[in-house]
Amino acid sequence: MPHDNSTKAIVYAFAANLGIAVSKTGAAIWTGSGSLLAEAIHSFADCGNQVLLFIGMKRAERLATAKHPMGYGRESYIWSMMVAITLFSVGGLFSIYEGWLRMGERHEVENAGAAMLVLLIAVALEAFSLKGALSALQDEKGRRGLWQWFRETQSSELMVVVGEDLAALLGLVIAALMLGLTMLTGNSVYDAMGSIMIGMLLVIVAALVGREVHSLLLGEADTAIRDAVRSFLQQQPEVVRVLNIWAISHGNQVMVAVKAELLPDLRVAEAAVAINKMEQQIKSAHNRVNWVFFEIDNSD
Repeated sequence: MPHDNSTKAIVYAFAANLGIAVSKTGAAIWTGSGSLLAEAIHSFADCGNQVLLFIGMKRAERLATAKHPMGYGRESYIWSMMVAITLFSVGGLFSIYEGWLRMGERHEVENAGAAMLVLLIAVALEAFSLKGALSALQDEKGRRGLWQWFRETQSSELMVVVGEDLAALLGLVIAALMLGLTMLTGNSVYDAMGSIMIGMLLVIVAALVGREVHSLLLGEADTAIRDAVRSFLQQQPEVVRVLNIWAISHGNQVMVAVKAELLPDLRVAEAAVAINKMEQQIKSAHNRVNWVFFEIDNSD
């Protein structure tokens, strides 16, 4: 299900961004608008983002091997990090550079009305893409706010797509405002400032997405599953106390490691039966849990 949602969001985003990129490029060449050129670069970068995310998602689905016994689930994080660093940051820095050059050269913006029309069309397409992404993540997000979901999600593809779409909409607002000021004043410095502001926005989004994906790469705990498993084990008659629990995300799957003290009079065979039963119940209750490792101990 998580991969199905991510695929849907990626397809929506790619279709919208490809149409936007082509229209922005034509309008930027026709009008000479720096803000539109920055937006075109951003949209082409977003198309590249979607291709990389899709590749990473498919590679993460490869079956486990003797060399990689837990599979390749975390590979999607690597490709998401590539998107954040390479495309977001490069697109952002190029936009800043382009705006800086135009600040000095003061290019004339022609056919500004047509450029504004393209921006409005792009807003509609980006809104369509964002709506698709938000719809795809709704089941996972639940009642959490968008920022809380962003900080806690293990779906790096959805995180990147939503970050892209939000940055794109904000960038379009900036481009429209700055182009509007240029039309009103006849001063193209506002258009150049728009390019710089869009670039700074992309760099900020890259930093936020990169920070979250970096945490996933290191092995982020799923606190909801950890707390639920702890509560479940504490209710089991064979468990004296729970000493420690790890619930570590591995792509769309979770590895749970338990260290617990069992009743001292349990025989080995009885303890094995009890542990196997608890492991099966944990997996049944949490479909993301793929591995459960249970250690019996009596000390922290």
